[in-house]
Amino acid sequence: MTLQQKLAKIQTEFKAKKSRFNSFGKYYFRSAEDILEAIKPFLIKYNVTVTVNEKLITEGPVPVLKSTATIHDEKGLTLSTSAIVGVDLLQKGMQVPQQFGSASSYGKKYALGNLFLIDDTQDSDATNNHKSDFDINAAKKYIKSGGTLDAIKKKYKLTPELEKQLTL
Repeated sequence: MTLQQKLAKIQTEFKAKKSRFNSFGKYYFRSAEDILEAIKPFLIKYNVTVTVNEKLITEGPVPVLKSTATIHDEKGLTLSTSAIVGVDLLQKGMQVPQQFGSASSYGKKYALGNLFLIDDTQDSDATNNHKSDFDINAAKKYIKSGGTLDAIKKKYKLTPELEKQLTL
């Protein structure tokens, strides 16, 4: 069986649970760790290995992490996919290592998702309706714990009054 055939089999059989819960958005999501845990049974079954490598790109105003997920077979053949994620160094409530760690986790998740064709419609951002369940108290708590107003604005349409309440 070729590496492409093995990958196609894995892509059709693969399921990764969503074990993490976002209390602000009230939805479950999967992490890179969930994907890596779910892939382990396929490594033996199809005699492949999977690696994730990262490269820091410092050209430009924002540091960028390029995460590359690669599947390897016993013949030394490989197939790879990548994800590019900027590191938000202005993220309030986070130390620099946490900012890089957050970007790293996100990049790994999407590089692996690209490799294993994890459909976006299964992800929380594609299936959750955030418009009708906005909770001002949860939003204030989220900001107080280091979250950003911009992150909230990506999920909810805020009135100028709500935005003002969140910045007080």
